[in-house]
Amino acid sequence: MEIIKRKAYAKINLGLDITGRRADGYHYINTVMQTVDLYDVITLSALEEPDVIKIECSDPAVPAGDSNLAYRAARLVMDAHETGRGVLIKIEKNIPMAAGLAGGSTDAGAVIMGMNELFGLRMSQDEMDSIAVRLGADVAFCLRTGTWLGQGIGEELTPLPDAPSAWALIVNDGFEVSTKWVYTELDAAEIIDHPDIEALCDAIEKQDLRVMSAAMGNVLETVTIDRYPQINELKRKMTETGAIGALMSGSGPTVFGIYDSKAAAEDALRQFKEEAGDIPRRCFSVQFVRNLQKGVLDD
Repeated sequence: MEIIKRKAYAKINLGLDITGRRADGYHYINTVMQTVDLYDVITLSALEEPDVIKIECSDPAVPAGDSNLAYRAARLVMDAHETGRGVLIKIEKNIPMAAGLAGGSTDAGAVIMGMNELFGLRMSQDEMDSIAVRLGADVAFCLRTGTWLGQGIGEELTPLPDAPSAWALIVNDGFEVSTKWVYTELDAAEIIDHPDIEALCDAIEKQDLRVMSAAMGNVLETVTIDRYPQINELKRKMTETGAIGALMSGSGPTVFGIYDSKAAAEDALRQFKEEAGDIPRRCFSVQFVRNLQKGVLDD
């Protein structure tokens, strides 16, 4: 039985702005997304039973039915192509759920690419993108790696140069935030301060880490921090531990801090772990990912 195994990488938003809303409820976004070296592992196996999709996950909280984005991704691929067989999808979950790190979206992206390989479907990038955008704003990005500008509802993707060399400390405080709730609340709020995504992209182009960090911003913080003030506390603590910039990723609640050296990030990680004690807080120290297209990760 042929088996395909893929790493499904998490993302952080270096900048996230909402510029409008479509009649169907989708929001227009303007965001800079960055792959990080934190990933789920997706294993795909062909089943003899045609049109069958089975999900197995290391985390029992992850649904196994059609509310799972990986399941829905497999269904859309099967609707578009006659595979003649079913698929078993095993998910080794490392990315926290409902954390603003695209955990569900990246699993879905890995399934699309994995089924393309497993069944020899020869789908083009455009075809995979068209499937991805039906699943969510982040899924098309998750078919890629590196640093990208995302616009429209997430389907308009423009590659950017690699972000300046830096290390990121990612802290998830152990609670979940509903993306749907955040966007619903945002519709009722008047956005006054918008992040300068153009300045952020320019800083990345110029490889200016400090200007990039200063330009980072996320309009969704206006909603999430109001209800979950501990997010702002995490940002403050990261600044105190030497981060040159700190931001909530996506709809939260995960917060990341940007450090200009591995030693500084690791020292901050140690401090967070010591303070967390028995609190169910997940901490990850990760470097911006480089050259994944070539199968190479920085050590």
